[in-house]
Amino acid sequence: MIVALRWFVASSLLVSSVAWAGSPSPLQSKPLPPKKASPDYASYAASQGLAAPGASKGAWTTLGAQPPVLDYTDCGPGTPTLLTDGTVLVSDHGCSDWWKLTPDAFGSYANGTWSQIASLPAGYAPLYHATAVLPDGRVLIEGGEYNQLTPTWTNQGAIYDPRANSWTLVNPPTGWTTIGDAPGVVLANGTFMLGNCCTTDQALFNAKSLSWTPTGTGKYDTNNEEGWTLLPGGKVLTVDAYVPVNIPYLPYGTGSEIYNPQSGTWTSAGSTVAQLWDSWALCGQLSLEPNFGPSFEVGPGVLRPDGTVFYIGANSCGPGYSGATAIYDANRRSWRAGPSLPDGLDEADGPAVLEPNGKVLFLASPGFGGTPSTYFEWDGERLLPAPASPNAAFESSFYGNFLVLPTGQILMADFLSVTLYTPGGGPREEWAPKVVSVPTKVKPGSAYVISGYRFNGLSQGAAYGDDQQSATNFPLVRITNKATGHVFYSRTHDHSSMAVASEAIVTTHFDVPASQEAGPSRLEVVVNGIASTPIDIFVDD
Repeated sequence: MIVALRWFVASSLLVSSVAWAGSPSPLQSKPLPPKKASPDYASYAASQGLAAPGASKGAWTTLGAQPPVLDYTDCGPGTPTLLTDGTVLVSDHGCSDWWKLTPDAFGSYANGTWSQIASLPAGYAPLYHATAVLPDGRVLIEGGEYNQLTPTWTNQGAIYDPRANSWTLVNPPTGWTTIGDAPGVVLANGTFMLGNCCTTDQALFNAKSLSWTPTGTGKYDTNNEEGWTLLPGGKVLTVDAYVPVNIPYLPYGTGSEIYNPQSGTWTSAGSTVAQLWDSWALCGQLSLEPNFGPSFEVGPGVLRPDGTVFYIGANSCGPGYSGATAIYDANRRSWRAGPSLPDGLDEADGPAVLEPNGKVLFLASPGFGGTPSTYFEWDGERLLPAPASPNAAFESSFYGNFLVLPTGQILMADFLSVTLYTPGGGPREEWAPKVVSVPTKVKPGSAYVISGYRFNGLSQGAAYGDDQQSATNFPLVRITNKATGHVFYSRTHDHSSMAVASEAIVTTHFDVPASQEAGPSRLEVVVNGIASTPIDIFVDD
C-alpha cells in the first residue's frame, strides 16, 4: 500500500517536473484536495465503535451549519483566518470564493452563521498560499502552489479590506516569477515577510504602498517547503528542507537557520539532531528518489509558553520507520531530539496549534499523502493520544488547517467540513493578557485606545508545514452586556507590536460596533484563546 502511494505521488511529481520544464522547478507538488463531498463519518464511526461527531465521548463537535461552498467537487473549506473583529474567514479551498463565520449572540462559533464575502479578482484563485492578518486588520494572501486548481506556483497576491469588503491585487516583489506555496510571517514590528518558494529570496511588505523591499541575505537553501516560526525577541526560525534548486542534492541533513530582522540576514541555528525533512533516502528499498526525488516536506513548528519550539518531522515511509520530532530551546538557542511518532506516522506538511492550556495539538498520517490521520498532544514532556477528528479516517495530515478561536476552541477546516476541538484544561494565570489602560465608558460606533501586557500572546498560535499560516498573535476586544449576556467584538487595528512572549506594553485601537448594546458590560482582551481579567465598563447610548 505504501509502495502504491509512493508511485501515485511520484506520478504527480513527474507531471509537475514536466510542467516546469525550462524554469526553476519546485520538484514536487502536494496533491489537490479530495474531489468528493464530505464522507459519511457517522456510519464509519458506528462500524468502528468510535465517537460520532458531537458525542460526549470526544472533544470534537461539528458546526451546526457548514459554509455553503458552491461546489464540493473541486473546492472545500480551508485556510481559516481570524479577523480582528472576531469573525472567521474560510476559503472555498482552491477557488475564488470566501465565506465568513460570525459567532451567535452569545459568542458561540458552533452555532454561528455563514455569509459570503467578496470573491477574489478574476484570474486569481490560489491553493496552498501564504496568509497573514496585518496589524491594520487587513488580510494578505500571496502566491499559491495551484491557481484555479492548476499547478503554477503563481506570483500573484491580493489584500482584503474587511471594512470595504473588497480585494485588491498586489504586485509581486521585483523580479519574482514565483511565490507558490510560500512561507510568510508578520514580524515583531508588524511588517510582513514573504519567501519565494523556489529561490532563496525574501521580501518585506509595505502595507501602505503595497510594495516590497528585498531582505534575507545568507539563506543556505531555497525557501521551498520550509515554515517560519516567530521567536521571543523577534527572530525567525526555520528548518532546512534541502530542496535542490540551487544546491547539490543531500540525502540527509539536519540544518536550521535563524533570520535576524535587525540585520536582515540568515545564520545557522544549529543541527536539529533528528532529520525532519522527507528525503526518502531513509526509506531503503521503498525509496523512489533515483527516479523522482524526495518529497522534501517538513512538518510544523509551534512555540510553547516555556520558550521551546516543538517541530514535527515528515520522514516516515511505512512500517519500521517513524517520523522524528525535535525541540528548539529559544532561551538556550539549542536543539534536542523529541519523541518519535508511532510506527509509520509522520506529518509531511500539515498543521499544529498551541492550545490555551499549553499543549500542542497535531495530526500525523502514513508517509506523504496517506490516510488515516492520528491525533496527538505534546505537553512538553509526553506525547499523548488525542481524540480523532470527525474526518480522521479520510484525512491525510496536509488536509488540515487549525485556528485558535477567542473561545479557546480550535477550529479545523480540512477541505471536507469545519469542526471544533475543545481542549481540556485552561491557561495559567501568568499567560493571560493584562489590561493597563482602557476607557471605562464607551459609545457604540466610537473608537478608543487600549494598552496592556501580553497583547500578542506567547506564540503565533497555529502553524503549518510551509504555507497556509493562521497566526492569531494579536489582541481582540470582547465586550459582553451584563444584562443580556450578548457578546460583541470590537474591531482592533494598528497594534503597536506583534512580538510574541514579550513583556513590553502594547497599545491597539478598538472600534466599538454600532450594534453594541448599552448598559453595564464586561470588557476583555483575548489573544490566542486566552482572555484577560474582565473589566467593568459602561456602554453609553
